[in-house]
Amino acid sequence: MADGQVAEEFLARVAERRAVVGVIGLGYVGLPLATGFAEAGLRVIGFDVDTTRVAALNAGYCHIPDVDGNLFAQLVERGAFTATSDFARLAEVDAVSICVPTPLRKTKDPDISYIVKATEDIAKTLHRGQVIVLESTTYPGTTEELVQPMLEAAGMRAGEDFFLAFSPERIDPGNPTYGLRNTPKVIGGVTADCSRLAAALYGTVVERVVVVSSTKVAELVKLLENTFRAVNIGMANELAQMANVLGVDVWEVISAAASKPFGFVPFYPGPGLGGHCIPIDPHYLAWKLRSLNYRARFIELASEVNGEMPRFVVEQITLALNEHGKCLNGARILILGVTYKRDVGDIRESPALDVIELLRERHAAISYADPHVPELRLPDETLAAVALTDETLRNTDCVVIVTDHSDVDYARVVREAPLVVDTRNATAKVAGSEHVWRLVRPAQASAGAERGAPIPVTAG
Repeated sequence: MADGQVAEEFLARVAERRAVVGVIGLGYVGLPLATGFAEAGLRVIGFDVDTTRVAALNAGYCHIPDVDGNLFAQLVERGAFTATSDFARLAEVDAVSICVPTPLRKTKDPDISYIVKATEDIAKTLHRGQVIVLESTTYPGTTEELVQPMLEAAGMRAGEDFFLAFSPERIDPGNPTYGLRNTPKVIGGVTADCSRLAAALYGTVVERVVVVSSTKVAELVKLLENTFRAVNIGMANELAQMANVLGVDVWEVISAAASKPFGFVPFYPGPGLGGHCIPIDPHYLAWKLRSLNYRARFIELASEVNGEMPRFVVEQITLALNEHGKCLNGARILILGVTYKRDVGDIRESPALDVIELLRERHAAISYADPHVPELRLPDETLAAVALTDETLRNTDCVVIVTDHSDVDYARVVREAPLVVDTRNATAKVAGSEHVWRLVRPAQASAGAERGAPIPVTAG
């Protein structure tokens, strides 16, 4: 079969919905993608090393809130989606999307071992005409410098015998507006045919595909997106610390600046960065640049500032307690919200974990409430979530709002709790909040409110 025929046969299989798609990694990225392909009429085989997860998925149970559970169960029932831990079944698929984790080591160096393992598994059954797309966030050059040589080791060539591309995942867990279908998909292939085939595949599940000139460009796109956020959040966090020194309400400052209709994008401070992307992805770029003898100064500074925020929050808690005649040692602290962002159940890299650890080091008595996390495993003990009752609120010395879930009655929190430290400005519109610290002393915040300054509810 001629090379052109290989490509055209794949395109025909996709267009006629005869293609079988494999998705490696069935977490927050892989499972929504797999569900999207199955819903589009393609048969999907999902691969995961977690046999318990595989069994649950094959029983029709979906653990990802962003996926419609009823739809997923229907897809499983009619055989459109099957999960397995048998990676030999990669031989059955026409295309593979790699959606495995890419964490950082303690040294902040990339841990690409999951990508390596997935690529090794694909290489064992790689066949002519197969399309492989790496989605896992990684440093620029990974696809061509690591994945391509591993796949070509047996003699086949990318762009001729098989097709290789990178397409950064852009899933935003819990986002009610933008999901898989209406978030544009960036794709960069090793060759033009690689881009063309990958674009056709993803065109079945997204409304718009953006093709770029290379895999390295596509890899850098994702790192730019999250570095942009990390740097600007770092600036907002430093502004919060500066405003505290100056005795100014940081929320009032940002709200007034956001009234400018051009040249300004509001970012908001918080207790620190969390999640699997923003705290981690910039370090992939910084690591790569260090290997090229270039120092990513903005990334390093933003990381330093963002990393200081949990300690800054604990300092504010200490000051707030002192002004109420209490000390942190032995204080009953209720952490309200422990996930890394609003309305999700994910605690990965959550700043709440750092805040809790710092408070425990100072011998505070910690409890937490979070409707999305029934149990919180700490290094030396496991905490169970407490019910957010009036009694619970009254029996604390301080409530610390770390994550501003939308299903919490903040007016009740302010009314019943003797002291509140609000790191998210969730209580901005609540009356009677003279005992609420919003990264600033209440007297400073109320002074701004009395002048009629609009104080926004933070977006996260």
